[in-house]
Amino acid sequence: MTTPRPTTTALADARIPAAHPFAEHLRRVAALDAAEPLRPWTPQDGPLPGLFLSHGGGPLPFEDPDWLGPLHDWARSLPRPKAILVVSAHWESAPLSVSADRPDELVYDFGGFDPMYHAFRYDTPDAGELARQVAGLMPDTEQPHRHNRRGLDHGAWVPLKIMYPAADIPVLQLSLPTDDPDRLLAVGERLRPLREQGVLVIGSGHMTHGMPYLTREMFLENQVPGWSADFDAWASEALDRGDVAELSRFRTAAPGMPYAHPTVEHFTPLFLTLGAATDPTAPVTTTLDGYSVGFSRRSFQVA
Repeated sequence: MTTPRPTTTALADARIPAAHPFAEHLRRVAALDAAEPLRPWTPQDGPLPGLFLSHGGGPLPFEDPDWLGPLHDWARSLPRPKAILVVSAHWESAPLSVSADRPDELVYDFGGFDPMYHAFRYDTPDAGELARQVAGLMPDTEQPHRHNRRGLDHGAWVPLKIMYPAADIPVLQLSLPTDDPDRLLAVGERLRPLREQGVLVIGSGHMTHGMPYLTREMFLENQVPGWSADFDAWASEALDRGDVAELSRFRTAAPGMPYAHPTVEHFTPLFLTLGAATDPTAPVTTTLDGYSVGFSRRSFQVA
């Protein structure tokens, strides 16, 4: 029997220093997969949930067991998706656009970190079929532009590399075309049928993201400022009530604004996730909470 050739992702992962937390994560994942491989999704499972995940700062989650374990455990709690569609805060583009079916490069849209992270790979299978499915769900007047080269940005590939490190699931990125909650809810609703076909639909942002107000104490000691804690508590309560109308008024209703979101692109992917829910007004299931560098990393799934 011929041994399969290592993928470019696996070859790049092999160069990560053995003592690095992500190398330990890969060893843990390999042991879990050997003991109990992730079960593929089948129609009998019903629709996959929709996810909103806070994706962390640049490549920092690769260094933190408090990100690595919970994100991968979240993935293992679900059947293995047939494909993944991600809308990330880091690609704001209108009209609606999708990434390349199988891009040559990732988007390393971060700076000031170890150059090692610019050698990380996440080379997933061809996502052309998913791109055609997405196009089929959009009206003729809103057909998404298909890019030939654009890869996944760090709001997509960093959390997915932790959750599904083998890079063996097709991934497509959809642009964030607007900051209007109602329009994003409508886009999410159009994407809802994908969940019934085994596609994991993800809105990737951050529950609080006051980058201009990041302090040394926040970065080094995870000191949580009042504006971050207050906004998170408000959002948590609204999500528990299924109060989409209140969430949509976040610019004026949420405490901690505008410090929690001086620009809104890290919060608004939440509305696409809610739109993809079977019932956007149902309470969500929180899967990750707490803070990283003082920012809320609250993440959740919808049924």
